Amino acid sequence: MQAIIFLGTLKSGSSRDALRAARKMGFYTILLTDRKSHLDQRSEFSEVNEMIPCDLHNLQEIKLNIIKKKLRLIEISAIVSFTEAHCLTACLMADEFGSNHFTCHAIKNMKNKIISREIISTTDYSPGYMVISAQNMPTDIEPVITFPYPFIMKSPNSTGSADVFKIHNRQELKYYLRLLKNRHPVESILVEEMLEGPQYLIEVLVHENKVQIAAIIEQEVSFFERFIITGYNLLLELPEGIQDLPQTVAEIVRAHGMETGACHLEMRHVNQQWKLIEINPRISGGAMNKLIYLGMGIDLVAETIKLALGEEPDLRPLYRRNIFVQYRTVAQSGKLDKVTGMHRASRSEGVLEVYVKPRQGAQLKPPLSMGNRYAYVIATGDSEDDARTNAKAAAMKIQFWMSIDNPVKTERHDHALIMPSPHSSVRFHQDL
Repeated sequence: MQAIIFLGTLKSGSSRDALRAARKMGFYTILLTDRKSHLDQRSEFSEVNEMIPCDLHNLQEIKLNIIKKKLRLIEISAIVSFTEAHCLTACLMADEFGSNHFTCHAIKNMKNKIISREIISTTDYSPGYMVISAQNMPTDIEPVITFPYPFIMKSPNSTGSADVFKIHNRQELKYYLRLLKNRHPVESILVEEMLEGPQYLIEVLVHENKVQIAAIIEQEVSFFERFIITGYNLLLELPEGIQDLPQTVAEIVRAHGMETGACHLEMRHVNQQWKLIEINPRISGGAMNKLIYLGMGIDLVAETIKLALGEEPDLRPLYRRNIFVQYRTVAQSGKLDKVTGMHRASRSEGVLEVYVKPRQGAQLKPPLSMGNRYAYVIATGDSEDDARTNAKAAAMKIQFWMSIDNPVKTERHDHALIMPSPHSSVRFHQDL
């Protein structure tokens, strides 16, 4: 029996798609998870053959669970993770048990944003940055910072925009610095110049030092309390002026030491120059795998699994069609009573898929990370503009009805959200 062990998954998105792809490929799927909700909802994971509770931060416990499978004469073909938190652990475990084909040191380089910045510091692709050491942090860091307001301050291990802050003034600098120090007391802090320009996501697989681009996606970035990606436009052709992007991507990926593996880059085009926002050692989460599949017929998680098995991936498009993904967020915090408009959205022009994540009773809040995006619509059209228009029009039909029990302040302490009266039920209609 050939099995693939997965370390962690999310309920939806690329990591869940990977489990389904492995099962479809004929593998026995074993999921090690530390999420009680997944264990409680075991019946909903029909693509998982075995789900095992495991502390995914405890290497000895992970090893013990893998050894138990091998003692049952289960052949472990690969150990993988499609989540940010566990992709390095999976690579190290695959090394330990002799089934690894990914480059562990490259994954480590990509996961730490300070290391990544240092790797490209002498290139034109690096934005201006500085590192503030946790051990030698001055009491007042404003005189130390060489960038004008606004600038970016982040944790070097931030994921999903959760610890990335846009700093407009001294008050915000003091507030977010204290917040970061409380959350990550032994971590240094990364400060970067603010970059303006169109932003692109590039999905990449590397096989034996050959860098292959699966897809290039133009991103729509919204700023709430964080930088949140709310729209994705699949590029079927590179617009004039950015034809040098594939070469730039290859240089950056190789600089990080990736010989075999998966990663995605976020790049900004600033004054005719590419700047790396960040690089991550996995496929993007959310609807990314479905976006690429619906737009080009490439199942990127399946091709990543082939890569983990030592096989060469096939990224040749089967077809090409315009695809846009529009996400929905909410403007205020509250308990979800119901969601309406899903069927109307699904029947809208060009719509291929509608997905709503939260269930009744879930606590929703404004987007402080990518995880606070609560629904998406995938749509197509005769052109990029048509696909974008169709996705946005359909997404506007999805409404979240929520009960507000108590006024909730935003993270910044200098203002509060305007809330309805207690115990009211309101429909939040977020402009896109």
